[in-house]
Amino acid sequence: MDPFIRAAMERHGGVFATGDAVRSGVPRTAIRPLLRSGEWWRIRHGVFTSGAAWRQAEADDDAHRLECAAVLLRLGSGVTISHGSAARLHGLVVPPGLDREVRLTDPTQFRSGRGYRVAEASVDADEIVRVGPLRLTSIARTLVDVGREWDVADTVVAMDDALADGRVTRAELTTAVLRQTHWPAIGRSARAADLARVGAHSPHETRSRLALVGAGLPEPLLQAAVLLGRRLVAILDMLWEAAGVFGECDGKVKTDDPWRGTPAEALWAEKSRHDTLLDLDLRGVRIRPADLYAPLPAKVERVRSLLAAGATAGPLRYRIEQWKSGLRTTPRSQNPA
Repeated sequence: MDPFIRAAMERHGGVFATGDAVRSGVPRTAIRPLLRSGEWWRIRHGVFTSGAAWRQAEADDDAHRLECAAVLLRLGSGVTISHGSAARLHGLVVPPGLDREVRLTDPTQFRSGRGYRVAEASVDADEIVRVGPLRLTSIARTLVDVGREWDVADTVVAMDDALADGRVTRAELTTAVLRQTHWPAIGRSARAADLARVGAHSPHETRSRLALVGAGLPEPLLQAAVLLGRRLVAILDMLWEAAGVFGECDGKVKTDDPWRGTPAEALWAEKSRHDTLLDLDLRGVRIRPADLYAPLPAKVERVRSLLAAGATAGPLRYRIEQWKSGLRTTPRSQNPA
């Protein structure tokens, strides 16, 4: 690729304009053949990327970044990528089926066009981060913005995930909510921030906790480490410590993609771990994704009955702590912002 066009792509987040191409010596009449050949790819009117860059972005599920960059290049300075678009670029967990509309925020005007929408709202300097040459709302601001539009549970899933990676704190979420006092639907974001916790390491763990607490059960300790002396017996997704009752959120990943060994070895290790917990007089319930629907009342009543029974009499042979303060050992998201 021409070095002048490559430099333009680096300035604009992977895209370039017709003017960049013309200044590099490419005649306008050559653009159509370059598109037909696949060497270039048109993202929107007058904005392109290389065919190779587009194909790689699609393979990496990163095409929305180029779509955002293309809209920014057309609109000029002053707008900030926000809402669902910022959530995607930050690598946050987004709801299934979230549309691909490019979302932006501008302090001075509302506007919309083909494939994009600009909200008119203030954005303070400390609510803006840069990912390469692109301006995005910060993670806390983004989560509160989407929280005014998404289902509350979807927002809590995204907040829990960011909290588990240490990319945001509950205090930062609260500050972001308070900055939007009296904004439309801010109550939804406030509710999500109030429900968010450090320690849910998957959407299923978040949804399971919300379902159980929503049914009237007390808040569990998340990522509860069971230790015998210096030996780590298990890290439990949820634990009601006073009653010696735990909840495990089981998905297929434990056997379809075990961290060590074969699926059969993973199942054996899981059984041995469970037997040790029973030997320590810990009792538990496993919650599968399907259990959050029709079978949920039975799971709730099972936990309720275990809590009512109380802990087994006698001294505890183990101690409990929240493992790594609820944070993931290895962050899920590798995004820089």
